[in-house]
Order: sequence, then C-alpha cells, then structure tokens
Amino acid sequence: MTPAIALLGAADTASAVAESVQYQGRKASRQGSEQRRQQILDATLRIIVRDGVRAVRHRAVAAEAQVPLSATTYYFKDIDDLLSDAFAQHIEHSAAYMAKLWASTEALLREVMARHDGSPASRAQLADEIARMTADYVQRQLHARRDCLMAEQAFLQEALLSPRLAHLVRAQQGILLRGACQLLQVLGSREPQQDAKVLTAIIGRMEYQALLAGTSSPDEDMLAILTRYMHLVLASA
Repeated sequence: MTPAIALLGAADTASAVAESVQYQGRKASRQGSEQRRQQILDATLRIIVRDGVRAVRHRAVAAEAQVPLSATTYYFKDIDDLLSDAFAQHIEHSAAYMAKLWASTEALLREVMARHDGSPASRAQLADEIARMTADYVQRQLHARRDCLMAEQAFLQEALLSPRLAHLVRAQQGILLRGACQLLQVLGSREPQQDAKVLTAIIGRMEYQALLAGTSSPDEDMLAILTRYMHLVLASA
C-alpha cells in the first residue's frame, strides 16, 4: 500500500486499492474478447478454490472455461501472469466489497458509541457489543464468502514464492488493517495500529481454522476470545 493510500479512511483505502489494481496479461480489445478473458480468470479462481494453485495449468483452465487452449496462451503468456491477474481481479472485487462494508460499519459503530457514556460499566457493555459485531462479521465471511477466503488462503501461500502476488497480498492486508485501525480509533484505543494488527491476526486465525475444519462456523470459543480482547483494549483506552 502506498503512503498516499495509507493516509485515507478505511472505505477510501479500499476504493483506492480497487482502482490501483494493475493486470499483467494481454488486454482485451473487444467486448467479445473481454468476455472470454473474464471466463478464463473466473475458471482459474474456481480451480484454485477446488484444487489449489498447483492445479492451474493452461490446459486445465481452458477445459474449465470451455475455451480453446490457444485462448489462454493468447491472453496469458505463462502461469505467473494468469495467477497474478486472477488474484488481481479477486483483490479488485474484494476491495470494492470492503469499501462498502467499512463505510456502513463506521456509521453503525458511531451509533453504538453514542449510546454509551464512557463509564466503566458502559465501556464493558460496549466491549461486549463490539465483540458480537466482530463475531457476526466472521460468521458472514465464512457463510457468504467462503470461496473468497479459500482463494485468499491459497494465494497467501503462493505469495511466499512470488513477488507479484506478495505485492497484491500486502495491498489486501492493508485494507483489512486500515479498517480495523479505524474501528479501534473510534473506540478510543491508545494504540490503534498495534491493536488492529492483533485483531486482524485473531480474525485470520479463526477463518483459517474454520476452513481447515471444513465448517462454515468458527469454533465455539470465538465470541469468548473476541470479548476478552475487546475488554482488554477498552479497559486501557
């Protein structure tokens, strides 16, 4: 994430990342060719979610997309270009989704804050409410965006070996971090950046464990963990 983007609010950061995404493969010149290019990228993501990154090959993608093999090699000279553009598209769509999410979340959060007077009892109640909101977010991610999470996990691993993908992963993580940081700033955290890193790490682990277990629900300790964390943050705020 560039310094200019880092200075933006969470929703603006997500929008800026979506607009800054750059593709590596050959650009489509006509509507019909753009549709075919899109079919190839969509097929690539389906293969990644279903079979993993190592299953992405030109022939497999062409079969999945139901296009000639020559079409995949025309738009993407190698697998690195194909993977990079598939993840770039994923980031673009995810960032647009997160922009809307952060905009609505901040408005909701300020409504919640307005109901509390800052007393210890009120702050404890606030911590409970924010923990519940966060748990609901994780639950929605696992239920409605499971394929997106699976793709992200696959790309996280592949990014260890690919500088191109590493750049995109950092951009996506920057969106999540900025959103969490903004949330914690509104709550009055003394160290919102540090607290945001802990919170996003907790959420990431919960999502990974649920995916690993093959379930659409986080483990039963999720709400208790988030509640404890929020109480610790707000107690020191």
